[in-house]
Amino acid sequence: MSEIPAQAHQSDVPGETWHDSLWHSSPPGSIYDYIKVASFSIGPDGLIDQWSLRAEELFGLTASQAVGRDPVDAFMPADLHAGAHRRVAEILDGKEWTGLIPFRIPGGSGAHGVAEIYVMPTQTEAAERAALCVVVDVRALRRIESDLAASQAIFGQSPFGFLLFGTDLTVQRANRRFATVFGGAAEEHRGRTVHDYLPAHEADRMADALRRVLDSGESVTDLRITGAAPGSRDNRHWSINLYRVHGGTGLPIGVAGIGTDVTRRHLAAREAAGVRRNLALLNEAGHRIGNSLDLETTARELLDVTVPGFCDLAAVDLYQGLLLGDDDRPARPQGPGVPSLPGQGAGRVPSAPLRRVAFASAVSDAPLSGPGALVSVGEIHRYPAGSPGALALRTARPRLIERGGPEDLVQSTLIVPMVAHDTVVGVAQFSRTKGSEPFGERDRAVAVELAARAAVCIDNARLYRREHERALILQRSLLPPGDPEAAGLDIACRYLPGNAATEVGGDWFDVIELPGHRTALVVGDVMGRGLRAAVAMGELRTAVRTLALLDLEPAEVLTALDEVARGLGAPGGSQQASRAALHSRDADRSEVYLATCVYAVYDPVTRRCTIANAGHMPPVLVEPPDEDGVPRPALLLEVPPGMPLGVGGEPFEEVEVELPEGALLALYTDGLVESRDHPLEEGLRGLREALTDPVRPLEDVCDHVLNTLDTRHGEDDIALLMARVQGLPVDAVGDWQLPREARSVGRARELARAKLPAWGLEGLLDTTELLVSELVTNALRYGEGEIRLRLLLDRTLVCEVWDANLVQPRRRRARDTDEGGRGLQLVGLLSAGWGTRRTHRGKTVWFELPLPGAVAEAVTELSAEQLLSMYGG
Repeated sequence: MSEIPAQAHQSDVPGETWHDSLWHSSPPGSIYDYIKVASFSIGPDGLIDQWSLRAEELFGLTASQAVGRDPVDAFMPADLHAGAHRRVAEILDGKEWTGLIPFRIPGGSGAHGVAEIYVMPTQTEAAERAALCVVVDVRALRRIESDLAASQAIFGQSPFGFLLFGTDLTVQRANRRFATVFGGAAEEHRGRTVHDYLPAHEADRMADALRRVLDSGESVTDLRITGAAPGSRDNRHWSINLYRVHGGTGLPIGVAGIGTDVTRRHLAAREAAGVRRNLALLNEAGHRIGNSLDLETTARELLDVTVPGFCDLAAVDLYQGLLLGDDDRPARPQGPGVPSLPGQGAGRVPSAPLRRVAFASAVSDAPLSGPGALVSVGEIHRYPAGSPGALALRTARPRLIERGGPEDLVQSTLIVPMVAHDTVVGVAQFSRTKGSEPFGERDRAVAVELAARAAVCIDNARLYRREHERALILQRSLLPPGDPEAAGLDIACRYLPGNAATEVGGDWFDVIELPGHRTALVVGDVMGRGLRAAVAMGELRTAVRTLALLDLEPAEVLTALDEVARGLGAPGGSQQASRAALHSRDADRSEVYLATCVYAVYDPVTRRCTIANAGHMPPVLVEPPDEDGVPRPALLLEVPPGMPLGVGGEPFEEVEVELPEGALLALYTDGLVESRDHPLEEGLRGLREALTDPVRPLEDVCDHVLNTLDTRHGEDDIALLMARVQGLPVDAVGDWQLPREARSVGRARELARAKLPAWGLEGLLDTTELLVSELVTNALRYGEGEIRLRLLLDRTLVCEVWDANLVQPRRRRARDTDEGGRGLQLVGLLSAGWGTRRTHRGKTVWFELPLPGAVAEAVTELSAEQLLSMYGG
């Protein structure tokens, strides 16, 4: 071993030493298996003395059948025996020989073959002559040569690129077609990888596919790869098919890849797909753009259609004047076919500011480059004079911007003016990033069509917004803010204007909190529609709220409201209207405002509701189901209807109804139950049937009524106010009668001090005790008859003191020398609110305290300044 050179001690196989590779054996399936090499040896006596297993496979004889036989007699035809024996003798004399010999396979089958034999003289241990024979089946050899020639012809002459990758994913062999595309001779590509031919992201895809095929054995067909050939900037498209190649042992030896150039097919398919996409895009735009009469929504609809179907980034800028509802018409067109621009005189560069109303991007965290690149949604900006954006607005023609810098994310931008009715309302900007196809002429035409469709819808939305905002300003001032709340009532309401375009009308409803946790429910209807009726309705609603603060009885409220309605049509008010009625000429010039109204006051302590009606629809009452759960029928309450407001001269009556717990009270306007096609009786019957299940949530009841009745929305306004009776729990009310004597003041303090801890209101004890003492003292000093003290707990704490004297107390400022007169001052300073109201047999003085933790708590301690001010300090 010492004669072996040092450099030969390293193996060519990575990770192996020379000692490992020296004894490394080739696995089955090597070239020797294919060409069927066999060997046997001839002893000094000319007979076979050794027989290999390969010889056994080739000749069909076992070692026991061949050893000891004459090879000439065993394998060669009889007519060749003489010459063959001479040749064997020469070999045994030490002469080498190589040649072709025919042989027959023993066994009587008559099978013959031709073998190429190489005979080498040998010597035994006794120095006797012998021979070693190496035999190759010529038929197998010729078959291998033919296969190699055919394989080389197919591999070399294929019109498709062909690569054979080894298990390390390096190129083992490439054909001429591949070398023609990527340069150099086919042999020069050996050892390269896919990263030497393709861009990084495509090379990674290809490498992953090769590794997947090598590991799993599953073929890959039509893998689309994009890249540029050496020396070319144009991308080519290839279709790659990959399959795993196995050796004779069945183990994988690599992956074969066949590539076909499909660039033309790709371009044709892309062109056809582009036409189909644009047609589908325009069709989609017709369905999706303009479904809303809102400017920002319409702009977003345009971007929803175009991103990412048409472009990667897009923005819409509209003139600020149009967004603000500017009624000034744009300047006249500057020339034939050139639309006018808002805020632009003839020949001037557009100076009107724009606001970005919408932006969309299909690229993560990618800003929009180009004109207005740094503009955020909602920001007001101007395009610089001479910029593509300014030129597009001035000429009303689209502008195409091509960018190809290495740092430019956006490579192609279309700036398209939005033209509606020969007026430019804004500009749309469409951009495509690197990797997307730049905009072409067909794309320009599509962009112009999309912008024009959106512009018409935006202009319509602008006109609608102008009218809608004016109507909403009025409407918000006429309806109750937020969701109405009331003590002892669950409230739900709906308002549907007869004019859906302006959303205003003459119907109204209101929920007004009254002292003592009572609630006034109001529903009214001014005869007529539109803004005129809405204005009159607003005045009546304001009057109702003012009258409610006086805590009048429902009939008194309607009487005073009738006077207000009679004065709406006359410039001088109700008195002028009365005088005008005496003179027909003046009466003709006076407008007549008529309205109907129902006014109800609910007391959650007694669960009684007092109702007065001025020509309005009768309220509907639904009592809770009976003991067996059977729903009770809805009833129309018999309330004297009275005359409509504005007629005058007729008194109003009121009725008092006791409402059981869980009952449902519905107030509504005639638009809910009456239309040209349905008489009033039919509508009332349908309303009663729709209210037969009052147990469901109140909001659901409202929806059910509107969905069930044929309201003919658009013919008349609809107002619906529903209240479910809950009442105050018995333990939330403290009610006591006190005799008219001095010790009742102390008794009242004791009752308040005993009741509040049961309600968890220990923090209000001192304040409540002091104020109760003041009110009871006043009732003793200035009132008449027995005194009644009542404490109510709901969202606030309310204290009421009743007596039989009708004289209303008033708050006055005591002089420095006065010993009394400061009680009501204390009540006003320490409570959240106080007041007085008349009753049928006297008056009630009350105060209200917020519960601990309420958002707006009253002052619970007097400051030194306040205390001094009460005594003139």
